[in-house]
Amino acid sequence: MPRTPLRGEIWFVKLPVDPPEKGRRPVVVVSIDARNRHERADTVLAVPLTTSIHKDVPTHVFLPAGETGLQSDSVARAEDIAVVRKQSLIEPRSGLRQLSDKRVCELAAKLSIAMGCAH
Repeated sequence: MPRTPLRGEIWFVKLPVDPPEKGRRPVVVVSIDARNRHERADTVLAVPLTTSIHKDVPTHVFLPAGETGLQSDSVARAEDIAVVRKQSLIEPRSGLRQLSDKRVCELAAKLSIAMGCAH
């Protein structure tokens, strides 16, 4: 049985076969660990990462490569939060890191902005 994804961990997710994107994309898990571990929860909440970096987007969190273990700097796009089936997650490879609590809280604040709950 695959290991349970934890909040703040970076995983890869299999993308649909249909265009525009194919293959896999890194995501950061943002759902709480109690939910992630629940026996009936077959999904997690995740925010996709991209290397397409735009300055001053209020719902983005910049993530230097040194913090993530990815090859390039990236941003977490809080406006694109998604429900991801656990079976679509690809076990993180060695070298990928779990985000710090401070960085996860920063991302949670950006999620609030994306939902119109904060400024």
